[in-house]
Amino acid sequence: MAHLRLLDFLSQARERRLSLRFLAATLLLALPGCAMLALAPPDNQSNVCEIFREQPDWYDYARASEEKWGTPIATQMAFIQRESSFRSHVKPPRQTLLGFIPWTRPSSAYGYAQAQDPVWGEYEADAGRLFARRTHMKHATDFIGWYNARTRRMTGVSLHNPRHLYLAYHEGQGGYRRGSWRGKPAVQRAAGQVERTATRYRSQLAACEAEFRCDGLLEVWPFCR
Repeated sequence: MAHLRLLDFLSQARERRLSLRFLAATLLLALPGCAMLALAPPDNQSNVCEIFREQPDWYDYARASEEKWGTPIATQMAFIQRESSFRSHVKPPRQTLLGFIPWTRPSSAYGYAQAQDPVWGEYEADAGRLFARRTHMKHATDFIGWYNARTRRMTGVSLHNPRHLYLAYHEGQGGYRRGSWRGKPAVQRAAGQVERTATRYRSQLAACEAEFRCDGLLEVWPFCR
């Protein structure tokens, strides 16, 4: 009889665990923004107007970040294009052991802005974003704005200098001040690409921004903010 009672207890415990797991999964899917499927990256990443036409909310997020922190919309989007190609859940590829065994990743970079764990933790604490997610464009643009504002305070780099903002973004403000990027041609090329993309996005946005300023239900030109 004791043996049967033990089997019955184990069976009930197993059922309770399965029920709790099912409940947790159901709650996760019910939470806003917790969909398991990631947004597909924009089809035409060379044109910021087309990017915002596919994802109008992204314009609102980037503009809110610009108003709060000062980094232009075009620069924010150029950073994200370079870092993740607008893929929300991307991580650095795993290294391999002995040439074929999947091993660790080279860093904890994750999400649209490829923010790493330590600096993301600083952002959450400093900007009061304790529930921010690196896979959400709203938080990615805000993070870039916050980081570049810190770069300006610590290094004096202008928020209208995307090349050097990106150098500090890649190397960290301390590395930038030490000039660590000077011996890294690949980093310099990446910064040049960000600068060119930001310049192109800025020119494109000048021709189409009005349509995104008036995309709200109650927003009517000329009263759009």
